[in-house]
Amino acid sequence: MSRISDALEQLDTARKYTAARVDTVPQADWFTVPPGGVSHVAWQVGHIAMAEYRLCLERLRPRTPADAALVSDEFLKLFARGSVPGPRSDYPPAAEIREVYDRVHARVMDELPAYPDADLDREPLIPHPLYATRIASLRYAPLHEMLHCGQIAMIRRMLGHKPVW
Repeated sequence: MSRISDALEQLDTARKYTAARVDTVPQADWFTVPPGGVSHVAWQVGHIAMAEYRLCLERLRPRTPADAALVSDEFLKLFARGSVPGPRSDYPPAAEIREVYDRVHARVMDELPAYPDADLDREPLIPHPLYATRIASLRYAPLHEMLHCGQIAMIRRMLGHKPVW
């Protein structure tokens, strides 16, 4: 298996696992911060979409005009590292957040199989403090997603949902 295929398989596995949890939370509850909580599902899903774009596309190739339709600059800023989950009025509707989450993943899975193996050992276009190569960026993406999947799982439990196995 090629390095890119292996990285994409890991990313897709993480996405399937995360989506199985996201799908069990009604979108009407996405903006609810449970008592004692600090986040909501909408922010977690939007953050995963933003991070997948930045880790798997933006660090491997320059932003393209088509990327603006994929994920807007406003969306990227709203869910960026250091952003704080806010009230529903600060965000697009849950269905739109979910569409971006799905759209970014579909683009990554469609575009990256053709990414040149020789470029995977190059530095990412945007540096990251945890790694120094583009393949490492791709390998970090599913780890990052699973961290937020755990937070989604905790939020959904705090909202009264049974565990999903």
